[in-house]
Amino acid sequence: MYQQIAEDIAERVRSGSLRQRRPIPSETMLMQQYDVARETVRRAVGLLRDQGWIYTVPQRGSYVSPEEKWPQE
Repeated sequence: MYQQIAEDIAERVRSGSLRQRRPIPSETMLMQQYDVARETVRRAVGLLRDQGWIYTVPQRGSYVSPEEKWPQE
C-alpha cells in the first residue's frame, strides 16, 4: 500500500499539483486521505525521500524537491 501512496504523491508532483519547495500534506492528513496507519504513510514518505521526490526538514515537515533532484524516468 505504501508504494501506491508514494506513486500517487509522485504523480501529483509531476503534474504540478504539489509544487517544488512547497510542503506535502502532513502525516495526519495523508493518513486520513488514504485511510491508512501512520507507519504506512511514513514508509511512503521514506520511499519518496529515497527516490529524490521530497526532502524532510526536522521539526518542519517534508517538501517537494526541486525538479533537478527528481528521478529520471
